Amino acid sequence: MAHSYDFDLFVIGAGSAGVRASRMAASFGAKVGVAEFQALGGTCVNVGCVPKKLMVIGSHFTEEWQDAKGYGFSVEPPTFDWSVLIANKDREIARLNRVYQSLLEGRGVKIERGRAKLVGPHEVEVTSADGETKRHSAETLLVAVGGKPSRLQIPGAEHVLISDDIFHLKELPRRILIVGGGYIAVEFAGVFHGLGAHVTQIYRGALFLRGFDRDVRVHLDQEMRHRGIDLRFHCDLASVEKLPSGELRAVLSDGSELLLDAILAAVGREPNTKELGLEALGVQVDRRGAIAVNDSFRTSVPSVYAVGDVIDRIQLTPVALAEGMIVARNLYGGAQAKPDYEFVPSAVFSQPSIATVGLTEEEARASFAVDIYKSSFTPMKQSMTERKEKMLMKLVVERASDRVVGVHVVGPEAAEIVQGFAVALKCGAKKSDFDSTIGIHPTAAEELVTMRERCPDPDVSQTVLHEEPTPRRVIRHHEF
Repeated sequence: MAHSYDFDLFVIGAGSAGVRASRMAASFGAKVGVAEFQALGGTCVNVGCVPKKLMVIGSHFTEEWQDAKGYGFSVEPPTFDWSVLIANKDREIARLNRVYQSLLEGRGVKIERGRAKLVGPHEVEVTSADGETKRHSAETLLVAVGGKPSRLQIPGAEHVLISDDIFHLKELPRRILIVGGGYIAVEFAGVFHGLGAHVTQIYRGALFLRGFDRDVRVHLDQEMRHRGIDLRFHCDLASVEKLPSGELRAVLSDGSELLLDAILAAVGREPNTKELGLEALGVQVDRRGAIAVNDSFRTSVPSVYAVGDVIDRIQLTPVALAEGMIVARNLYGGAQAKPDYEFVPSAVFSQPSIATVGLTEEEARASFAVDIYKSSFTPMKQSMTERKEKMLMKLVVERASDRVVGVHVVGPEAAEIVQGFAVALKCGAKKSDFDSTIGIHPTAAEELVTMRERCPDPDVSQTVLHEEPTPRRVIRHHEF
């Protein structure tokens, strides 16, 4: 007996993955509904990639003024107005929200404003802000609710900000402590330092950015310290007290204390799956709440799919977009695609910035013999300035095949450089292909096709490990 549903596809969450899946499914002729209780665009547009990158861009202008002196410009010390940055950022995000709404409605997608919950294998309940509840049925349900920042569990944690809060601060803190060693922590450390705040960053481990190439991590450590950021490793936040003056007293794990205007905890993110009704429906999740899916993104309930950060594979916007596209094409476009997570490029908009694609040296050495090529130099732009920042470029090559399996760059416009080289790695480029490619001169990027001298193999007997090695991330496809 044929079933009659309100929708062919109903999507919970209108972030990167949800919007892409909705639009594509509708373009294939499916009747699509999507529920979202916050602004359209999800984390990336509203409290992630976009506003953060706008802040990163803004924070660079201080050093641009400094560098201008070396080129003959006489400039007065610039002044900065945090409220103008936030207001202009808000205006741009509002524009993007309207763009997302237009994209969905233009495809005929029905947008439901409210918090959604799964109440059956083919049913979803949406509760609006004023308490009105609607039920919708769909042949297929897609969960794309993303993730959220984790909060500290310490005395005084109520005085500690998370990354979402940063985009709505009323004023720039003069002194800020950043807790964490991931990409969000190092990015905001650069932002606040560039905008004039005194920044202290602490991390409980031996070195931040665990999982990135060690040379990259060491290089960024040195450059951030050179800029004047107070980095403290093997250190954590023990407690926070708000003083009558409004200042915050932070007590660190080593017993030291700091007086601050703000504290940001960037200690990881977690899947946003609470109160979705997953467990009652029988949707399998892991201990952190991430939804288990197979290689078609189907969950343990056949009519329910999940994509994006909520499945906790690779938490990057382009990955979420690709996953949403695969679901739509497979369900309604006649495709039988599976995700390919090899050579996914990524960037950290730290200062200096990082971009990487492929394996780290540590990951590669764990699997096969490698050749390493690397170079560190001062970018040409800074050759006539007082600021002598160093750039790092590194290639990881599988010795037996000569295939380049890793490209790592630290320095200005690293992401713009690595994006193109990601294509080369995806196509299986060899070191000999890099060598036979003529560079563009004078650029920093040409260094990647002119490195000829292989680094000597490390003396393993003299190597001292100061931290646990980071295993390569394994993408698990569940069988249901």
